[in-house]
Amino acid sequence: MAAAALLIIPGPAVFYIMARSIDQGKRAGLVSVLGVSLGGSVHVLAGAIGVSAILMTSATAFAIVKYLGAAYLIYLGCKTLFSASAGTTSEIPTAPRKRLRKIFYESALVEVMNPKTALFFLSFFPQFISPSAGSVTTQFLLLGTIFLILAFISDGLYAVLAASIRKRIVGRKASTKLMNRMTGYFYIALGVFSAFASPSKT
Repeated sequence: MAAAALLIIPGPAVFYIMARSIDQGKRAGLVSVLGVSLGGSVHVLAGAIGVSAILMTSATAFAIVKYLGAAYLIYLGCKTLFSASAGTTSEIPTAPRKRLRKIFYESALVEVMNPKTALFFLSFFPQFISPSAGSVTTQFLLLGTIFLILAFISDGLYAVLAASIRKRIVGRKASTKLMNRMTGYFYIALGVFSAFASPSKT
């Protein structure tokens, strides 16, 4: 119940997924959901074996991951804005296999490079873990799996919602350009948000 309540409030991953849906449609948004889920599973596994704890106690490691992730998001935003300024528009590909694979990997990378996810898992899950109840690693993995399933459902709904917004404006030249600009600004805002992530904040 606590996880479901938290997932209702949009976070960086949700805004990233919505930006993808607005930019390229529902299919791209749902593929982004899968990618983000994969990235989240990496953090769950890392947290379960203690790697995330090491990351959070090392200022250097945290800074490297944080700024790489932020730079990548800002790069995506600037690239999208450049395309909008040049008058090009995003289209739903007719043979999207290769394109969707790229979106999947990019989405997973964005989530893996988000240290706030690792911080969230380390600060949230221990509240529901009891050493006397058995293996802490097993409990962490179980809670992580439940959280990822709930997040997948929630993120998927946001992707569909964003895609419905896209349908209302796609095909209109001015609206499409505005859509691309919104997507670009979404990415840049996420990058700035990630750059200011701090181990002392949740």
